[in-house]
Amino acid sequence: MKIFSKITQLSEFEKDFKKLKKRFRTLDSDLENFIKVQLQIFHKLKLDNQGIVEIAGLGIDYPKICKARKFACKALKGTGSNSGIRIIYAYYPDLDKIEFIEIYFKGDKESEDRERIGKHYGQ
Repeated sequence: MKIFSKITQLSEFEKDFKKLKKRFRTLDSDLENFIKVQLQIFHKLKLDNQGIVEIAGLGIDYPKICKARKFACKALKGTGSNSGIRIIYAYYPDLDKIEFIEIYFKGDKESEDRERIGKHYGQ
């Protein structure tokens, strides 16, 4: 079953992902699960469980730039969805498309790379 018509990743996301995967070996299946559960709940079922927020103050109206604060990582035992891993992505409602922008561990980095977001989605 396909939840979104298209899911893509920026090359920078792929680099971030590869780096994190060395530390958190379950990331592949965690990301799949995240798409199936969190993204579906938030964008398709329109249920807000405080796990995903739209990033304010970017000056970008389209696409919606979101930050996932709840990302369950099996490699981080006992943390559940409070793993400290953050995912930044763009959501195109009319195209039914998700584009992953950035993934990072909160222990390494304070917040999202606004420069990267502006470079790809700014006016």
